[in-house]
Amino acid sequence: MSQEFLNIKDLKVSIGEKEILKGLNLSIGEGETHVIMGPNGAGKSTLGNTLMGKEEYEVTSGEITFMGEDLLEMSTDERAKKGLFMTFQNPIEVPGVRLSEFTRSACEAVGNRMSLWNFKKAAQEQMKVLSMDPSYLDRELNLGFSGGEKKKAEIFQLLMLKPKLAILDETDSGLDVDAVRIVSEGVKAYQEQTKGSLLIITHSTKILDSLKVDKVHVVVDGKVVAEGDASLISEINDNGFEKYMKA
Repeated sequence: MSQEFLNIKDLKVSIGEKEILKGLNLSIGEGETHVIMGPNGAGKSTLGNTLMGKEEYEVTSGEITFMGEDLLEMSTDERAKKGLFMTFQNPIEVPGVRLSEFTRSACEAVGNRMSLWNFKKAAQEQMKVLSMDPSYLDRELNLGFSGGEKKKAEIFQLLMLKPKLAILDETDSGLDVDAVRIVSEGVKAYQEQTKGSLLIITHSTKILDSLKVDKVHVVVDGKVVAEGDASLISEINDNGFEKYMKA
């Protein structure tokens, strides 16, 4: 494992006057898949948004290094160019911008320039993984999409952008069984095609069923309170977070 890939040390983060992360420590090696689990309000999504540099999340102390560089010194755009990518619980609609335009611009922004022909060819190949009709390329981004279609569109962007670290925030939230299976296949394809690292933030474990998970972190009240291998997922499924919350 590359200890220099992503390292988070004693991270404290506030939103306004409220401290959300209270000294969180976590390390991810290159090519590894890590899972963040915990009860509502534990700080899981705050961690993802902080890694991406969203302005309302104020880092009050601690360190984050990504591939040996200080992530906290980078703008949001710089973080994306370095290879960070995040999906969201509620993907936004962008009227007037087609999925193809948005995705191709994003690819170019991170240095992955392709001719229009090569882009369309690559896009159609990745859409097959997600059982998406190629006509979605010409639709406005997420406009009129169902919840499952929005999540598929995000995983499509993941497959096209090929980031070094993908943060998936509740990607399986609100999806039916078939949609979860398809999205999970897309995430698995990212693991296989890119060998990139994954940080999966989830309550549920449905999306994890077909994925290789290297480590699980339990977050309660802004800190990692337990860590383990994939067997920890089953233990939490059976018993919940009660013992960790009491501790």
